[in-house]
Amino acid sequence: MQSRRVTMTDVARAAGVSPMTVSYTYNQPERVSAQSRAKVLQSAAELGYSGPDPKARSLRYGATRTLGVVLGEHLTYAFDDPQAVAFLAGVAEVCAERGYGLLIVPAGTGDEDADRVLAAAVDSYVVWTTTDDDPVLAAACGTRRPVVVHSGPDRPGTTVIGIDNRAAARAVGAEVFAAARRPAVLSFPLDRRRATFVQRGVDPAAVAYPVTRDRLAGYRDAAEALGADWSGVPVGVCRTNDEGEARTVMRELLAAAPGLDAVAAMSDQLALAALREAPGVRVSGWDDSAAAREHDLTTVAQSLREQGAACATAALGDPAPDHRDAWRLIRRASTTGVRSTRPRGARRTSS
Repeated sequence: MQSRRVTMTDVARAAGVSPMTVSYTYNQPERVSAQSRAKVLQSAAELGYSGPDPKARSLRYGATRTLGVVLGEHLTYAFDDPQAVAFLAGVAEVCAERGYGLLIVPAGTGDEDADRVLAAAVDSYVVWTTTDDDPVLAAACGTRRPVVVHSGPDRPGTTVIGIDNRAAARAVGAEVFAAARRPAVLSFPLDRRRATFVQRGVDPAAVAYPVTRDRLAGYRDAAEALGADWSGVPVGVCRTNDEGEARTVMRELLAAAPGLDAVAAMSDQLALAALREAPGVRVSGWDDSAAAREHDLTTVAQSLREQGAACATAALGDPAPDHRDAWRLIRRASTTGVRSTRPRGARRTSS
């Protein structure tokens, strides 16, 4: 038979103080004298009292002091993908500064995703970019807790933080497609089915992921401004942000579009696949990762760590900062044809 759980009242009686003093000792120690605090902690140690029950405290005050990050990917993505790692590091930094816990809620794995979000004991949510019709996003919004979405979609009652993907794609597309006769795109998935295929002239308006939609629209803007017919531009769609998978899609792209001479890729990982499968083709990436700098890759620089921190601060009640213009075009040898002589890892930028 288990013994009765030691309570705050038991500790107060043993220490010769009021239950309120015990409560202050654990929750607001600045309101208790050093002498009283020492008595409480000594009596607590003797009785085996470890402190207030966090579940009871959450029910009482309506707060868990935990921030939930809803990640629409397999859980390992949070540790394998360099940009997800950077984003979560920014979120974690804010949580650490403010004394909050961080709960990663993986989604995109089954019918239980929405239930998992609803069951999460968190005060607010940061949602990794997802689709307009994702039931996980609807579940988070239905809790009436604050919801901040990274890069969209923008739903009533949510806050969206991210760069202007269309403007950035237009800029890097103009760079990589300049003088190209047969341009192509290596794309993120279009919808939650995450099918892989090659298709010409994908209509951005039909794409469910806002990030993919906006980047495709920007590439289309750039191609058409240079006189290309978007309906003839092949788009290789990848299921995940994985270089190995992208190499397979890139081979399909080359087979479907002989003579391809320029590829705009939606990440540096996808761009590396294009560089390796099609040496000599003009290639651009996205994110300005360490790999982009190592391989002299033209790319779009943005800080996912700063955006993660911004999402976290907004979810915890601060005003949402505007990151729409927080990106830069980085021109390197993959589009200029000029190899850098700078030390490895140094940065050369232009806008």
